[in-house]
Amino acid sequence: MSRHRNVRSMNYSDEYDGYDDVYGHSVEDDSCISPSDAAFMYDRSNRQTQISAFITEEDDIEEVDEDIEPEVERRHSDSFRYPQLSDVDEARLRSCLDEIHSVIGDSIPENIVVETVIGNNFDLAQSLDALLKSNQNKKEEPKPQRDRSRRTRPVEKEDNAAAPPPVATTDTTPTISVVAPSKPVSVVKGFQINKTDDTGESGLKPSDGTPRSQSPCEKTPGTSPEVQRKIKSNIDTDNKTPSRKNNPAEEWKKFRGDSKEQLHMVTIGHVDAGKSTLMGHLLYRLGRVNQKLMHKYEQESKKVGKQSFMYAWILDETGEERTRGITMDVGQSQLETDSKVVTLLDAPGHKDFIPNMITGAAQADVALLVVDATRGEFETGFESGGQTREHALLVRSLGVSQLAVAINKLDTVDWNENRFLEIASKLNVFLKQAGFRDKDVTFVPCSGLTGENLASKPTEPALCQWYTGPCLLDVIDKFKVPERPVAKPLRISVNDVYKGTGSGFCVAGRVETGMVQAGDKLLVLPQNETCTAKAISIEEVNTGVAFAGDSVSLTIANYDQQNMAVGYVLCDPSSPVPVTSKFEARIVLFNITVPVTKGFSVVLHQQSLAEPAVITKLVAQLHKSSGEVIKRRPRCLTKNSSALVVLETSRPVCVELYRDVKELGRFMLRVGGATIAAGLITKIL
Repeated sequence: MSRHRNVRSMNYSDEYDGYDDVYGHSVEDDSCISPSDAAFMYDRSNRQTQISAFITEEDDIEEVDEDIEPEVERRHSDSFRYPQLSDVDEARLRSCLDEIHSVIGDSIPENIVVETVIGNNFDLAQSLDALLKSNQNKKEEPKPQRDRSRRTRPVEKEDNAAAPPPVATTDTTPTISVVAPSKPVSVVKGFQINKTDDTGESGLKPSDGTPRSQSPCEKTPGTSPEVQRKIKSNIDTDNKTPSRKNNPAEEWKKFRGDSKEQLHMVTIGHVDAGKSTLMGHLLYRLGRVNQKLMHKYEQESKKVGKQSFMYAWILDETGEERTRGITMDVGQSQLETDSKVVTLLDAPGHKDFIPNMITGAAQADVALLVVDATRGEFETGFESGGQTREHALLVRSLGVSQLAVAINKLDTVDWNENRFLEIASKLNVFLKQAGFRDKDVTFVPCSGLTGENLASKPTEPALCQWYTGPCLLDVIDKFKVPERPVAKPLRISVNDVYKGTGSGFCVAGRVETGMVQAGDKLLVLPQNETCTAKAISIEEVNTGVAFAGDSVSLTIANYDQQNMAVGYVLCDPSSPVPVTSKFEARIVLFNITVPVTKGFSVVLHQQSLAEPAVITKLVAQLHKSSGEVIKRRPRCLTKNSSALVVLETSRPVCVELYRDVKELGRFMLRVGGATIAAGLITKIL
């Protein structure tokens, strides 16, 4: 029926009356077009003249990428391939290339720069001098430049360089300074071009075509090396990037000479020995926790039936720790004595959290061993497979030589002197075997819950009858601060990575050696990428510099947070930390049940790093005290023996020889939740 409709005379309003949704629907299915209307419709198949006939063929125009500048194309040319180098040499080469390109730009081909750096054994100063001398009389053609907006900047005069006075110009032209090849150079900010010089010729020379070639660092005839160094230091100041100080010891005296000594102390011991309660009560007695907060903790702990944990909640801040009543992560706080600022590291005592305890102990200078004096509790923690022995062995293996033993909960035995002497005698024998000297171990009776003998002399009559020694705070104050290796190359071990409040992200770690300043460029290993230390904070206080021994928080810029992980090391690009997956080490085995053989799988703990490893070779068995070789290539190693072995990790790790950097030269070996050995790195393979 619809085929015979008169479409031209059709009333469309009647056809779609009552049908609202007309828009977007085709009506061709219901009504076709009449032949007279079809004559005016365009049909590609019926047209004899195609549109392509009107398009004339021309030569193809080669596409040009306008975004890439010629010098960038030359620098990253595919025709040049970098030589095969080791990881350390590759990092040194990249560091030298970055410095050289910042001075001379891209005026010299990349292959010549690389060959010069390798030829000078990666010496930046010698390589830079050789490149500048070779490029001294070389003239380049002007390079095409994009239009740059003209900027007028004031001219800064060089103090020591005898620079000629600037040439006067007319008022209608921008400020101009001439860089004459035969005269000493004057330092200017920005890149300004003279319209005319004193000879009436244009000041733009063929070699002045790029801003790089106009850089004041470009070596010209008549410029002495002293002036070059002065110019380089001025550029560092203008860019507001702190340069590496020549004498870190002087910087240490400048920033830390008048302040109190910094000391890091880790609290160790068996689970439920009262470590958190002891430290929390000590902080409360010293006024580090206000009365209002303490009252809040007291009321909340009463509600959950754990009133005796009120002081422990000062350091156990997470809900899971408070619910379970045990420390799981390393709590951190700070207290002050008469001569020291002490950072407290409250380590967990449960055997499931030994890796966290190792992380805390690796940051410590001294240790406080807390034992429970209650009948049966001390024996459980010390003799029946408790953590007292393991914790003491771990801190000694990690380099802690000074130890204070707090015999806690002595009020439960009515301050019995015989009980105190019994515990002290048992521990003294064991600690001497572990490597502690008698003069470095101090025993203190105390009570964490009542606060007796913590921050002041004891007042309990039963204790005053037989104890006249110092209180716990005095013992902490008498600890000796170890020497800080500030003169060694920078090493920062990463313990935590988190998102900060501002831009960038933050890493928390300990400065093992050297010093770091805000604005320094750092090398992240084993990733082998550079980043910038945007800001430095110690104990949530912003500071411009940090030294060896400080636990710092760095705000990192110019780096992807996903590529940063716990266990990485931040170091100085000029002296990177060695990265390897195979090294030789001297280990001391503990009381193990299964002998160690070739191919034995272990977990390597170094600082906060935990990495699977395999003992691939038993080199020799050594005498435990003298270190002499007893037997070469032993078939197995038994308990309490010392040996030289080769370890291979599943991934490359950052290590140092023990004789160079003790902090990164120590490690622990654990298997199945138990520590089986401690070791020192002797050779990197």
